[in-house]
Amino acid sequence: MLTDLLADIRTLVECESPSADLSAVARSAAVVERVGTARLGVEPERIVLDGRTHLRWRLGERPRVLLLGHHDTVWPLGSLATRPYSVEGGVLRGPGCFDMKAGLAMAFHAAAGQDGVTLLVTGDEELGSPSSRSLIEDEARAAEAALVLEASADGGALKTERKGVSLYDVRITGRAAHAGLEPERGINATLELAQQALAVHALGAPQVGTSVTPTASRAGTTTNTVPAEGSFAVDVRTRTTAEQDRVDAAMRALRPALPGAAIEIAGGPNRPPLESSAALFERIRAVAARLGMPAPTAAAVGGASDGNFTAGVGTPTLDGLGAVGGGAHADDEHVLIEPLATRTELLRALVEDLLTDPIRHLTTTGTGRR
Repeated sequence: MLTDLLADIRTLVECESPSADLSAVARSAAVVERVGTARLGVEPERIVLDGRTHLRWRLGERPRVLLLGHHDTVWPLGSLATRPYSVEGGVLRGPGCFDMKAGLAMAFHAAAGQDGVTLLVTGDEELGSPSSRSLIEDEARAAEAALVLEASADGGALKTERKGVSLYDVRITGRAAHAGLEPERGINATLELAQQALAVHALGAPQVGTSVTPTASRAGTTTNTVPAEGSFAVDVRTRTTAEQDRVDAAMRALRPALPGAAIEIAGGPNRPPLESSAALFERIRAVAARLGMPAPTAAAVGGASDGNFTAGVGTPTLDGLGAVGGGAHADDEHVLIEPLATRTELLRALVEDLLTDPIRHLTTTGTGRR
C-alpha cells in the first residue's frame, strides 16, 4: 500500500493548485480525477460552481459515510521550483503535501471497494469554501457520519473540536476638516475607530475559548486632514454556537462613541464550531483497539475546516484523519511517511465499521444547526 500511496501523493503534489487561480484548480481537478478513478474504479461527477471545480464520487446506491477533502492549496504557481517533491529520511516534502494532498490519497485508498461512501473533493477550501459550502452541507445532511481528511494535529491527534469563525468589517464614517485650521469642525474617524476597536476586543471571553481580535485597519487620507472614514477587520473564534451568537449580537449592537459619527457592520459567522462527537471518537478508538493499534488521541484546535460545516448541520464529524507531519502553509511543510499506511488502514476500518453499524442512533455532544 505504501508504495502506491507515495506514488499518488507525488502525482497530486506535482500539480500545483493555488485556490485563486481557476485554471490551475481545473487542471488539478483533472489530475485528482485521474488518480481517484484509478483507485476507485468509477469516475466522479465534476461540479463547477462560480468557476471552481469540485469532484464527487458516489460509491454504492445509498452512500451513508461522507469522506471530505480539498485539492486547492495556498501555494502560488512556481512553488515546485523552489520546494520540489522529495522523500528523504522518512519525510515527504512538497507544496500542499500536508494540507492536504496526502489526505486525498489516503481517502482514495480507504474508500476503494466500499459500498456506501460519498467522497467529495472541493477546490476552494483555502478561500473559505465560498462556492462549495452548500454542496458540503447538503452531502453532510444525507450522511450518517462525516470523516474529514485534513492533516492531523500535533503528534497525529485527531481534531475532535474546531472553533467556529466569524469575520466582520467595521466601517466608520466621520466628517473631514483641516487638521490645522479648524479640526473642531471634523468628526475624527480614527478616534471613533480606536474606541470601537477597544470595545470589540472587550467582547472576547478567554475563559471559554472566545477570542475577538481587531486585525487590519485603515483610516484617513492625508496627514493634515481630520479623517472622514475608516474601517477595521475583526476575527472571531468560538468553541460553541452560543458564544458565536453572543458575539454576533454584540457586534451588531455597537453604537458610535463620538457625536455625529456613524458605524456600519458587515460580515458575520463564516463557519460554525465543530463541537465534539464523542460517540464517533470512541468508535475509532474501538476500531484501533480491534486492530491492535495505539488508541488515537484528540485535540481541540482554533483553525477551521470544512468539517465545521458538516458538524454545523448536525452530522457527527471527525476531523484530522489525514497525514501526520507539520508546517502547513509554511516553508517546512512535510509529511511523516511511517504513519501513512497504518492511518489509511485505520480509516478504511472505521469506514467499514460505520457502514456495518451506523452511528446516527448514538448520542453526540454537538447539536449542530439544521
